[in-house]
Amino acid sequence: GRLEMLLTFQQMIMDLTGMDISNASLLDEPTAAAEAMMMAKRANKKNKSNRFLVDSNTHPQTITILQTRAKPIGIELVIEDIQNNDFSDCFAALIQSPGTNGEVRDLTTDIAKAKEAGVLTIVACDILALTLIKTPAEMGADIAIGNSQRFGVPMGFGGPHAAFLATRDEFKRMVPGRIIGVSQDVHGNPAMRMSLQTREQHIRRDKATSNICTAQVLLAVLAAAYGIYHGANGLRKIANKVHIKASSLAKSLTQAGFELASKQFFDTITLNTTDAQALFSKAQAQNINLRLLGDDQLTIAVDETTTTQDLSELLAVFSVGSLTESESSLTSAMLRDSDYLTHSVFSRYHSETEMMRYLKRLENKDIALNHSMIALGSCTMKLNAATQMYPISLPGFSSMHPYAPVDQTKGYQQLFKDLEHALAEVTGYDAVSLQPNAGSQGEFSGLLAIHSYHESRGDFDRNICLIPSSAHGTNPASAVMAGMKVVIVKCDESGNIDINDLKAKAEKHADKLSAIMVTYPSTHGVFEVEIKQVCDIIHNHGGQVYLDGANLNAMVGITRMGEFGADVSHINLHKTFAIPHGGGGPGMGPIGVKAHLAEFLPGDPLEKDSNAVSAAMYGSASILPISWSYIKLLGKYGMQRSTEIAIVSANYMASELKAFFPILYQGDQGFVAHECIIDIRPLKEQSGISEEDIAKRLMDYGFHSPTMSFPVAGTLMIEPTESESKREIDRFITAMASIHSEIQKVIEGEWDKDNNPLKNAPHTAIEMAGEWNYPYSREAALYPVESLKQSKYFPPVKRIDNVYGDRNLFCSCITTEDFA
Repeated sequence: GRLEMLLTFQQMIMDLTGMDISNASLLDEPTAAAEAMMMAKRANKKNKSNRFLVDSNTHPQTITILQTRAKPIGIELVIEDIQNNDFSDCFAALIQSPGTNGEVRDLTTDIAKAKEAGVLTIVACDILALTLIKTPAEMGADIAIGNSQRFGVPMGFGGPHAAFLATRDEFKRMVPGRIIGVSQDVHGNPAMRMSLQTREQHIRRDKATSNICTAQVLLAVLAAAYGIYHGANGLRKIANKVHIKASSLAKSLTQAGFELASKQFFDTITLNTTDAQALFSKAQAQNINLRLLGDDQLTIAVDETTTTQDLSELLAVFSVGSLTESESSLTSAMLRDSDYLTHSVFSRYHSETEMMRYLKRLENKDIALNHSMIALGSCTMKLNAATQMYPISLPGFSSMHPYAPVDQTKGYQQLFKDLEHALAEVTGYDAVSLQPNAGSQGEFSGLLAIHSYHESRGDFDRNICLIPSSAHGTNPASAVMAGMKVVIVKCDESGNIDINDLKAKAEKHADKLSAIMVTYPSTHGVFEVEIKQVCDIIHNHGGQVYLDGANLNAMVGITRMGEFGADVSHINLHKTFAIPHGGGGPGMGPIGVKAHLAEFLPGDPLEKDSNAVSAAMYGSASILPISWSYIKLLGKYGMQRSTEIAIVSANYMASELKAFFPILYQGDQGFVAHECIIDIRPLKEQSGISEEDIAKRLMDYGFHSPTMSFPVAGTLMIEPTESESKREIDRFITAMASIHSEIQKVIEGEWDKDNNPLKNAPHTAIEMAGEWNYPYSREAALYPVESLKQSKYFPPVKRIDNVYGDRNLFCSCITTEDFA
């Protein structure tokens, strides 16, 4: 169901931008711009320039994040007026359309000149404006990026919002982030999956297209739902309404003698006036926030929530008596004439009743926490309690503009202060930045802080990052983004860092050692007793310790990262501190640092060279009340108790499962941390049943699969979290025990080794209703344990043909008939 909505999101973005393929979301618009810059560098191999041209009429936060991303990898950012530019000596160019001052113009000529010079072009666009004006593709652009916030998602003081990146077919294998594609199941029925995963960090590691792991799936679902509900006509009507308001405002002001910076615009106008500061202050005194653009320009934006009364009050600031209605400011040459959102999904669900039922049908296709435990190892799929979720819907949090004046955000400021203090207390660090809006961004920010620290001491050559072979793929991808060279450290047979190999490599690279990235508890699910020794070795050779906070749920209230030698960590609020995962975002990855790194934390994205990594100072601020509530409700001892229960639950599960499957790694006292890895390889050798077969079979038992083949191929990693009752954990253990007995039937020859419930899993409701051609009963397939007769989840599709999906890449909506 979620994949279907993401496919619809991709279709919507492709239609509005005119491009051939879109990803399934990125973190925010400036990040999307940075990803597009990196993508263009990879794609434009013939062009050897290291210069990236940015139009001076680009949003300041985008320019800042581009600076942050460009510097570590040696890209020179050139900020100039694109108009009349000869595009000499640059590999790509970014153009904002509409510009940051609201100007709308036809970019066709500029883009043609760039193309002639061998330069790729990126257009940062407004998806609501694209319902009226020419698409980036029609103007010849290679990549389109933007933000879908205005499609039904609250501003939320900066996020979360789903950004996007769309491009031409020729660049599809270079796209960053997730792409949802249509494949087919084993019976040839259409089925959706994540496509081209070999581009991504969990496979390509330091050679990935991006360090992005998950992005903003839940927000992409919201934006897609908005597009479905309104359809092409509804969106066009909203866009026209917004544009006419802006045009009427512009006409009223020009008739009163004010000068427009641009005569063609969509929803934003800029006035040239020497009284800019005085008018800005006068408006603010009347609770109206305008934007100062330099010393002598004032920018005003309207949207569909702006009323006639709002415009009248605004005009009063300029001593203009009444609103003069106007027609469109857009020339006919600028207007879009191509169709969009023509797929039937955008014309079927225009009543709330139909929309509600459609969303419910999609939701029924998914296994989520409202159905059963999700035992994904290294993911911490804990309860997102209703009380913690409630504050995000409060208007004071959800409706705040990301750049609202500080004196209008006192509640938020207190929340930030409380949360920073609490996270510092929990982790043992001296300072915290809430800005990184994903764990991957937290990694990048932490490594940047280390890089900046070394440079401040004159250690410009320190660029080696040691990373254990068991590390999550995001680690090496982030290190490369931060301009570092990755050197892999071996792990021993127990899954711990090989101390001898670490010492050897630290000594070998002592003069250039920048950092180590290490996870604690380790990605093997154990507390490594040598962690202090690891930190000491790195410090003794001039490096810094980046401790990945992915497994913090095993430490809160028991131990503190800053006390056993780590210098910086990111904290996954969507794991340990109860923000929902959203099926792949939103997340938050704040970083904590020791005092010597505090000055290198991310700064204000509206200030140049500030090391900012997100569009807003506090990242996805509107979901921070969830973690604030979690901490306030549990308190110090409640959080410690949560940690203890998480560890006890994992060890209980490991102790029960080891009767059926070997536990691959345990600590020196025979315990695991908050998760355990079961080894499927011995059984696979005897039976031919793989970890994938078990994962698929678990769906028949009503469970989401554990993490498969990470960090070791041929294994399953299981993390129950403190949220799950003993009853639910026992239900999972019963399912695994039953699966083990099924494998024994294969080993003993009772079931055919290629035609059995595990190899044919999952089993769908359609199969049950149709002709039954399997050599085992329907009950064995669909009701292998008694409890399933009380509540049964039916997977919507059979096992997916991944090879077919990659060979026949199809990333847009399919017809309803295809599902028949």
